[in-house]
Amino acid sequence: MELFKALNMNSLELNNRVVLAPMTRSRTQQPGDVPTELNATYYAQRATAGLQITEATQISEQGKGYALTPGIHSADQIKGWQKVTKAVHQHEGKIFLQLWHVGRVSHPSLQQDNQQPVAPSAIKPSGTQVYIIDQFGKPEFIDCETPRALETDEIDGVIQDFVRAAENAISAGFDGVEIHGANGYLIDQFLRTNSNIRTDQYGGSIENRVRFLTEVSTAVANKIGPHRVGVRLSPYVTFKDMACPEIIPTILLAAKQLNALDIAYLHLSEADWDDAPTIPDSFRKQFREAFSGAIIVAGRYDRERAENILKQGYADLVAFGRPFVANPDLPNRLKHQLPLADFNPETLFGGGKEGYTDYLPMNHE
Repeated sequence: MELFKALNMNSLELNNRVVLAPMTRSRTQQPGDVPTELNATYYAQRATAGLQITEATQISEQGKGYALTPGIHSADQIKGWQKVTKAVHQHEGKIFLQLWHVGRVSHPSLQQDNQQPVAPSAIKPSGTQVYIIDQFGKPEFIDCETPRALETDEIDGVIQDFVRAAENAISAGFDGVEIHGANGYLIDQFLRTNSNIRTDQYGGSIENRVRFLTEVSTAVANKIGPHRVGVRLSPYVTFKDMACPEIIPTILLAAKQLNALDIAYLHLSEADWDDAPTIPDSFRKQFREAFSGAIIVAGRYDRERAENILKQGYADLVAFGRPFVANPDLPNRLKHQLPLADFNPETLFGGGKEGYTDYLPMNHE
């Protein structure tokens, strides 16, 4: 089986091609968005993945867009994540931290001093909500508000936030970091014409709209080493008001520029709902031609689809999200064609052990 062949990913030895996809679970210690022993247990349970990518983790207070999500910008957060990496490495797992700035997908109540969220341009994402804890301590989803456009001279500060976060991740014991450039968040907002109407060097042409992504990736790679860097992109995902007619050539240019940096991998986030667009083979071929490193794909994959895309050569690894939530021993179940347990959508966000660490491996069910 292709899924269970080892892979040398730019000097990192992976035991198999099964990846734990990044999934927000909103379970951190408050105040401070600090990872805990509970998070360490969760990731340790899933350490048989060839690679784990953590839930999205904010690089700064400004980068936060959802309640109870972890950060990687304070000393307490670094110590919290050290519990996670220690537990994973004790089980001989490999783990990357996903670096996240949400941009306009936030709300003043989640920002320091109730400031407006920032974005490439002051355009509110229609039909987009974020997860907050209200004044009475109850969770709710609330509409995003109109963001403030970043000034040109502020952008380097955000880039340096990514760099510091990457350094902190290495200090916390991670094997590397994944820069989140997908799914409608800050970097993706720079890439797309409908969310970026800037007139400076970060807007207008495709080359300009790719600039922020390449500057972030270059700065992070220069600081921690390109072999420790991956990037997530989502060319065919349009939720959070992100439909852009120029996104495909933009993503292909980004892939070529990231290839020149010799980073570890690119991670394609594919839509995972029932009527999601099918990614054409023509794009997959162009993407493979543009990027010579490892390619991870994520979205509605089962064992058969995963095997097929690996055999076709369009991907080197396959990430699984929801199936890995309910099946901590997912690689074993896939390898031996064992039945998969169903996850409980009611316990995805927030809470404690229930629906998080109480899913059992097959031999304990």
